[in-house]
Amino acid sequence: MNDTALLIRDVDKFYGPVDYGVHAVKKLNMDVRKGEIIALLGSSGCGKTSTLRMIAGFEAVSRGTISLGGREVQTFAPVRRNVAMAFEGYSLYPPLTVRENIAFALKASKLSQSVVDEKVAGIAKLLEIEDILGRYPSSISGGQQQRASLGRALIRDANLHLLDEPMGQLEPQLRAVLRGRIKHYIKERGLTAILVTHDQTEANALADRIAVMEGGVLQQFDTPQKIKERPANLFTGTFVGEPPMNVFEASVTGSDAKVAFGLRDGVRLEYPASDFSHAVRDALMKRQKVVLGIRPYAVRRSADGVSGRVAVNQWLGDQTHIAADFAGGTMVLVEHDRTELAVGQPIGIHLDPSSLHVFDGDSGKAISTAWSLPDARHPHRHRCGNVGHQVGGLRPWWAAACHGIGAEHVRGGRQDRQRAGPQSHLDRHGHHLDRAFGQGREPRWPCCGGRGDRAGRRHLDDRQSGRSHR
Repeated sequence: MNDTALLIRDVDKFYGPVDYGVHAVKKLNMDVRKGEIIALLGSSGCGKTSTLRMIAGFEAVSRGTISLGGREVQTFAPVRRNVAMAFEGYSLYPPLTVRENIAFALKASKLSQSVVDEKVAGIAKLLEIEDILGRYPSSISGGQQQRASLGRALIRDANLHLLDEPMGQLEPQLRAVLRGRIKHYIKERGLTAILVTHDQTEANALADRIAVMEGGVLQQFDTPQKIKERPANLFTGTFVGEPPMNVFEASVTGSDAKVAFGLRDGVRLEYPASDFSHAVRDALMKRQKVVLGIRPYAVRRSADGVSGRVAVNQWLGDQTHIAADFAGGTMVLVEHDRTELAVGQPIGIHLDPSSLHVFDGDSGKAISTAWSLPDARHPHRHRCGNVGHQVGGLRPWWAAACHGIGAEHVRGGRQDRQRAGPQSHLDRHGHHLDRAFGQGREPRWPCCGGRGDRAGRRHLDDRQSGRSHR
C-alpha cells in the first residue's frame, strides 16, 4: 500500500520568464508520507512560501511535477486538489462571522447543522476563540483572526493541510500552548500537514521532519534531531540551533597518531587519530582547509583547555551564556548553572572531538557525516549587517545594535509581507473578493447587484446552496 501523500519532483519556480526570471525554487524534490507533519524552515525569501503556494495551486509550477494521492496535480485548479490552507494574511470573509467563516468549508460536505455546530465548537475550544464566534473579522485582533483562519483550515476534511506561518501573530505563551494542542489534533485524526515557519522552536515542536531551505534550494530534509546533530552542510549547521553554532576556519595536518587543526592567532587543537573514523581521517587528509563547528552547549570550560578571555557573561534566568575571545573570533558557551565570571577573565576552553562538526572549506559540505546534499558555502552576508557569523568567528547576537535575540534575528529578522487578500476559490466570482481585499477597499459583488456585507452575504449564501444569483 502506497503511503505517500505528496510527491514533488524536480520542481522549479521562476517569477518572470523561465530560465530568465527570478529563480525562487530550484530543482526541489520532496516526499511526504500520509499522517506526517512537515515544516518548511528558512529565512525570508528562501522559497518556502512559494513552495507551499505551488502545492496549493496558487502559483504555477515552472517545471517539474507535484503529485497528490498518486495523481499529478500541478496543472489542476486549487479547488480540484482538495487542499486546505491557512493563510498568513488570514483571508477571512468580512461578511461572515467567525463561526460562519470556520463552518464555511463544512457546508459543501452537506453535513447536518448539528454536526457542523459540534465541529465548530470543538475547534473553537481548541484554539480558545469560543467567545468571538459571533463577531465579524473587522472587530477582532490579528491574533484572533489568525486562529480563526487556522480553525477554518483544520476543520476541513482534506487530503493535505497547508499552514503558512500559522501562529506568527500569537503571544509566546499562547503559541506554546497551541503548538501541543494542534499537533495532538493533527495526529489524532491522521491528517497530513505542511507548515511554513521561520521559527525553529515551532518547527521542532510540531514537525516529524523539517525541510531546511535557503536560496530556493533544499539544504536538508530530515528529523529535527538529525538536522541538529548531523547537519548536512555549513548553512544547516549554523542556521539550525540557538544560540547558533560556533564556526572557525582551520588548516589540517595529521599523521597515523594524531590529527591537528590550526586556527587563527596560533591556536592549535590536537586530537588522537583514533578519535576520528578512518573515513573522516581520510577526508581530512585530502584537504588543507576546513571549517570547524561546535554547538555552544557542547563547549566546556577546563583548566587545561585552550586559552580564551571572557567578553560577555549573561545570566538568562535558567542558563548562562558566555562569549569568549578565542582564536581571533568569539566562542559562545552555554552553562546551566549561574557562572560568576568577570569580563576580561581568562578561561580554558575544551572542545571534545566527538562534538566537532567538520565542513569542507570550499563547498561547505559536512565531512564528519556521510551526507550528499547540495553545496552550501556560507550564504550569510547578513541582512542585519552588524550581526552574525562570519566564518572564522561569531559576533554574538547581544552585541548587535538592533538588539536581536536568537538565531532568527542573527539571520536578519523576519520581514513580514502581508500578502494581498485571501486566495479564495469560492467560485468563478472569487476575484471580486480577492482584488478588493488586496487593494484595501470594500469588495464589489457585481454578480449580486451591489457591494458591502449585504450583497456579499447573498453572494456567498447563493454559491453555497447552488442557487442562481445572476
